[in-house]
Amino acid sequence: MQKELTFYLLRHGRTVWNDQGLMQGSGNSDLTEAGIQGAILTGKALANVPFVAAYSSCLQRTIDTANHILGQRDVPLFQHNGLNEHAFGSWEGQKIEIIQQLDEYQQMLNDPANYQALSNGGETWAELAERAMKAIYDIARVHDKGNILIVSHGNTLRLLMALFNGISWQKHCEEGNSEHLRNTSINIVRYIQNDNEVKFIVEKTNDASHLA
Repeated sequence: MQKELTFYLLRHGRTVWNDQGLMQGSGNSDLTEAGIQGAILTGKALANVPFVAAYSSCLQRTIDTANHILGQRDVPLFQHNGLNEHAFGSWEGQKIEIIQQLDEYQQMLNDPANYQALSNGGETWAELAERAMKAIYDIARVHDKGNILIVSHGNTLRLLMALFNGISWQKHCEEGNSEHLRNTSINIVRYIQNDNEVKFIVEKTNDASHLA
């Protein structure tokens, strides 16, 4: 039996902490007015896409973004903690310009395979990859066909998009293997399952043309 789904994956709208240059991770801050407008514009861009369901992380910024995208549409919205942002432990709420001076911060950005989150008590890339892919497979198990809206976070989605392209989590930060995703940019991925074989086809990455 073949199953085919189309995932519309989006990073949440811009937040207060984004503007202030603070690490968010598993913490949360509210959407800014620009973040709300970005979500509304995304909703207009996707107005003709018939979603069968929507999923967000358990963090309020993605829930709010999803609600602004969906507007008055009768689409069920669910939360999955596997879609949560990369947990940064004690770095959360701190100025990025300060913590980026730490060796382990640079290791997180440039050497995922050896980043152990020792100084912050956060989450490794391996842990993030495992739970994020589990979330995708959990969602796929529930649906047989149709379009699925998924609202998640910068690191989580950047890693997922690399994995969908067949790139390992260890190498996903290497130049050309992934890219920083803009807030409320659109990423489209087809999920095709034949018996026990699963294939991901990336159709669109980081499309922000609707935000211009």
